[in-house]
Formats: sequence, structure tokens, C-alpha cells
Amino acid sequence: MRLNVEWLDYPNLIRLNPNIPYRTRGNGAVALRFVVDPSHFHEILPLVQDSLEDYVVHGYANTNPGVVMLRGNTPMDVTRLSELALWRVLPLSVVKRLVNRLNLPHLALGNGRGLIGAIAAVGNRLTADHTYEYLAYRPLEMATEERGIDEASVLRMDAATRPHTFSNVDETNGAVLIAPHGPDPVLFGIRGETAQDVIDAASYIVAQQPIERWTVFRTNQGTAEHLRHYVRIRDLRPYMAVVVRARVAERPRMTVGGHLFAKVSDTTGSVECAFYEPTGDLRKVAAGLVPGDLIDLYAGVRPASRTHGVTLNVEGLRVLSLTERVRLLNPVCSRCGTRMKSAGAGKGFKCPKCGLRERSAVKVAQRVSPHIRPGLYLPPPRSQRHLTRPLSRRGVRNKMSVSARPTVRWHSILAAKE
Repeated sequence: MRLNVEWLDYPNLIRLNPNIPYRTRGNGAVALRFVVDPSHFHEILPLVQDSLEDYVVHGYANTNPGVVMLRGNTPMDVTRLSELALWRVLPLSVVKRLVNRLNLPHLALGNGRGLIGAIAAVGNRLTADHTYEYLAYRPLEMATEERGIDEASVLRMDAATRPHTFSNVDETNGAVLIAPHGPDPVLFGIRGETAQDVIDAASYIVAQQPIERWTVFRTNQGTAEHLRHYVRIRDLRPYMAVVVRARVAERPRMTVGGHLFAKVSDTTGSVECAFYEPTGDLRKVAAGLVPGDLIDLYAGVRPASRTHGVTLNVEGLRVLSLTERVRLLNPVCSRCGTRMKSAGAGKGFKCPKCGLRERSAVKVAQRVSPHIRPGLYLPPPRSQRHLTRPLSRRGVRNKMSVSARPTVRWHSILAAKE
């Protein structure tokens, strides 16, 4: 069936709050924006339903697709709900009430949670910032086999297209990041600043498996759109994506497994924050913090359990100001200038060179230069979320123009399904 639509935008791939426990792997939803003859409007939902039957794999706990159709301008209530979906938990009951109140045509399979992502995608027009992603798909029958991405071709692509593309390679260990690891139909994905950038970059990639089809999405990946809300410690709620401004309350401590924990405080309370082993150099920076340092924590809120309290799972750290660092040294001998040694508990100090004893001598404080500096620190690219704004995108904002209509061919041509 052909509807002869006019596309108003590239397909929008919207990543939502990554801390939701029952999310899909990337917590993504897709919005399609187009013009169609009003006489065909009633045909769209049945067409989508047929596609769901063709592509949805039933039997998985989190396979709960949802579809929402919206005609005309986006209601403000939908926009507000979409904004909340980026950093809060949205009850399905709230979404259903909105869908019913606005009388929106919709589909929902499984437990219906797919409606949350569907309406959140429709309400997000990507007006503040956006990037693009080229997704290449392999044949479904090959989805369980090795992709065979040629790493050398990825390195050539990265060298030729950076900074117009990003997050292709983890420079800390050389790992290639454009290919997923699971048994899904995606062969590889390339993220960049324009549609043409990612299409050009894809031409460099060599793989053992064929590209059956491809699509370019306009997306909020790499924009940090989920981390725009400063929240006081007493107002933290489970699974929020937040920014917390606080001072380090205790020296960080390392645990078995290489995870680092530190307590931070603001005027409303204290909370534990966690820097897990995969965060690499971010964890090393956090280890250099001392009580009194002022920091911004970009994090997801992990709820309390019987083994731990509320915890901030940190995905980014901005050091705002550092308190003075000092270390205590033994005093210098007043007779010969040699650094003295302890003479025993309560007995003062003794010079190892001339033997002078000074019972009243005390340790002296020496200022120490910090090993870290104010600035933004992130985990290595391999540990970053889809929404994380990589350091290469600092200061970059792609504002939507008056129209987001595609300016290049954004998908492969497939035969129409009759």
C-alpha cells in the first residue's frame, strides 16, 4: 500500500530517560512526521499494525510496542509530558489518560508501556539541539551471526570525518563503537552533525555482512538533553536523571571490584555517589576529590535497597572549585636542618643526623598542588550513554531551522509491500 506522503522531517529517534528499569536497551522511540491526504488518514493505523505483526518478536518481557497518532499542532500537554520523559518516571496511567482525553488514535501491545515512548517521541521536536545517525541494517536471518566490521575501515572513517562525526572509536583503548553486540538487525550506526556527514561516513565502512537497508535519523543522541535539571538532595526520587551541585563531604573510598564511592552534601542533606569501574579516568578524577570541593554531579538516581541507601550513579562530573590541599610533614631540625623522625608517642621528634630531641615540636602543614583541575570529566566513550554529550561536541548546538524537511535522500529504496 502506498500513501504518497510528504515527509516533513527525517525520522526522529528520541532517547528517553536511560535510568528507567523496565526500558528497552537504548530506551528509544521513533516519530514520523509527514503530510498525507486526509482521505487516507484512517488507513495509517491499520498499516502500522500490519508492520508490528511482521517485525515484533513476541515472548520477551520488555516487548511492549505502542503507537500514537497526532494530527496538526502538538498540544502543550504532550510537549510537557515529552520533557518529563527525558528525566523522570512517567506512570502509564498518566499517559493513558492524556491519550484518551485528546482522543488520539493509538495501538498498544503487551502491558502498554510502549505508549509512553510513543507520545514522548511525538512531543519532542528537537528544537534545542540535535544530531543525526545513519543506521545500516543486515538481513534478519543473519542477525545472530558475526557482523564482521572491518576495524581498519572504521579508523579510516573516523580520521577522515571527525569532528563531523563522533563516538566512532574509544581513543582510550582503540575499541570500535559503531557496531552493537547483540543479535539484532542493526549492522552498524554512525553519529554525526548533519545527515550528509553520516551518509558520507558510512561509505568508508567495510563489513562481511551486507547492508539490506539503511535510514538516517534526526535524534537527540549526544545532546545531554536528559541532564538539564538541578535537583536538591532532599528532592531526589528513584530513577531521575539529575544534576546535583554539592560539596564533597568525605574522602572517596575504593571497594572490592574497583568501584569508588563518596558522600556529598548540599544544604538539604547528604547522599552517596558511585563511580563504577567502567568509568575509567572519571573514577580516577573522583578519587582525587577531598572534603570541601564543590562539584556538579550528572547522574541517575538509584533507589535505596536493603544493602545501600539512595545512590547517585555518576555519568559525568564537573569540578567547580577545589579546596586547599595540605599534607602534614615532620618538622626540620633546628640545629642541622635535617627532617626529623618521631621519637615515639608523646615523645616529640628526634633528628636522625645530629641526635637533637625536641619534645615540643609538631608536624607542619605544607600546601599541595591538586592532581585535578576545574572542568568537565566524562567516562571513556565506550561507557557513555546514547544521550551523553561527548567532549568533542562541547559548544556545538544544531538548532532546527524553520523547516526540518529532508535535504538529502535519507533511506534506501525498498519495494512497496502490497
